[in-house]
Amino acid sequence: METNKKLETKRIFIYLALTFTITYSFCFFVIYPLNTSDNVRSNLDSLTTLLIASIMFFPALGVLLTRLITKEGFKNAWLHPHFKGNIKTYLLAYFGPGVLTLLGTALHFIIFPDDFDSSFGFLNTMLESAGASADTYPMSLSTLILIQALTGLFFGPLMNFLTCFGEEWGWRGYLLPKMSEKLPLIPMLLVNGVIWGLWHAPITALGHNYGVGYPGFPFTGIAAMCVFCIVIGAFLSYVSLKTQSCIPAVLGHGAINSIAGIGLYMTKDGGNAFIGPAPTGIVGMLPFIIVGVILIIRYQSEKKKSDVQ
Repeated sequence: METNKKLETKRIFIYLALTFTITYSFCFFVIYPLNTSDNVRSNLDSLTTLLIASIMFFPALGVLLTRLITKEGFKNAWLHPHFKGNIKTYLLAYFGPGVLTLLGTALHFIIFPDDFDSSFGFLNTMLESAGASADTYPMSLSTLILIQALTGLFFGPLMNFLTCFGEEWGWRGYLLPKMSEKLPLIPMLLVNGVIWGLWHAPITALGHNYGVGYPGFPFTGIAAMCVFCIVIGAFLSYVSLKTQSCIPAVLGHGAINSIAGIGLYMTKDGGNAFIGPAPTGIVGMLPFIIVGVILIIRYQSEKKKSDVQ
């Protein structure tokens, strides 16, 4: 038993070392040379955006390499969806992040009504930078936002499934079950969230999610990303632990990615990444915090009941 525990600890460290080394090396030697200090900006170019998206596959690569190197094999890889008895959890994973993001957006505009722009100035700016114009667009901007919101809510989890699988098979399909054997639930969620946030550090320093030039750059952004990952990670960990599968976390992550920026279109200047309306800001993530606490309490209660039985 002691040998098995040591082996599992070794696998955790090997997985983290591989995943961080691959990710940081790719950022420092591939992405960073394309974005020198003279041209780093908040609006990353299309090539950089594509390269950042490719990083999402590295946690899954870390899983593959770790399982092969340590001869762990692929049994109990948390890939079976386990739909039976978990439909409610899947519905929560599929629609929950979108609904919570929209609630966070609404909450932000209730607290900061001056941030709301009925003429959708930020969206106008984005269209113009892409060579389009609101005047020549085939629909009103409000209709466009509505369509994007509905598309993100109903189809986003599936549209983003492949890229989000790249992350979630690593964080929720490999690290989560191993770490949950090592630590109590709440410390485990905090540690995993910080690890996930630090994994994002190189791209956060490029301006991804929080931009550049803010006080304490880039360390403030990295710290904020760790908070965001703890909060979102609590939700994704719950649906994974409930189903013993990473698949609902993949759907939940895809839902977040598909609709996270919807509130920005309703602002004059894109809002404040540290405040809202996006869920990376403290106001935007408040619904996730509340629901996350409820889910943690619920999971602990259910686990105690099952342990007693």
